[in-house]
Amino acid sequence: MARKKTTNMYFGPEQEEAVIRFLGEEDPDVRNKIYYHHLMHPLNKMIESIIRRYKLYRKDIAFEDVHADTLSFLITKFDKFKPEKGKKSYSFFGTICKNYLLGQLIKYDKMSKINLSYEDVYTHVNNRDDMIYYIDNYEVKLDSLMGDIILGIKEELITGNLNENEVKVGHAIVTIFENWETLFEKVDSGNKYAKNLILSYVRDLTGLSTKDIRLSMRKFKKMYFFIKDDKINKGLL
Repeated sequence: MARKKTTNMYFGPEQEEAVIRFLGEEDPDVRNKIYYHHLMHPLNKMIESIIRRYKLYRKDIAFEDVHADTLSFLITKFDKFKPEKGKKSYSFFGTICKNYLLGQLIKYDKMSKINLSYEDVYTHVNNRDDMIYYIDNYEVKLDSLMGDIILGIKEELITGNLNENEVKVGHAIVTIFENWETLFEKVDSGNKYAKNLILSYVRDLTGLSTKDIRLSMRKFKKMYFFIKDDKINKGLL
């Protein structure tokens, strides 16, 4: 006998309509009533399901604290949802929660894994052909370029149509770029080694294979070249 499929309707049409009413209501008391009567339980359930389904637990924080932190972050992003675009708030909120949870997990992993010594990483990657990327020698203002790339990736993580691996790689790139000076302060062996080191860090932060990282990097590489060429054309580099 075939197993009967079940549907999860804790966030259905009633909740979608409640989100629209919540966003359009200016009276704080009415907004609170809408939230507590129609949205609080569904949002709690959604976050719990995301944490458990994608195993986005934290070793250093209790499940209840991870849940509460994620809910607090989601509430700050509520007004980013635009009903007029015809999208479902459930999908939008779910994406925000997944990206935030993954980002926090990557930051935690970075603290516990990314403190590799220069010598350890050099031994592991310096002579690996499959871990070599090449970049040009064009002199650019890295701070400006990286800042624009970070903003572009963060926006893509929230609004873009990314698969799970692309989300992991996106968060890893942001983490690396935001800590660039600290991570690469001892690197003086040229572009080839620096690129090897970046790939090694991405592997540590995401747990993905080199092949999966290369595939997931394609969208972000296109973004890099687009932003770089645009800044060059505008005379900003």
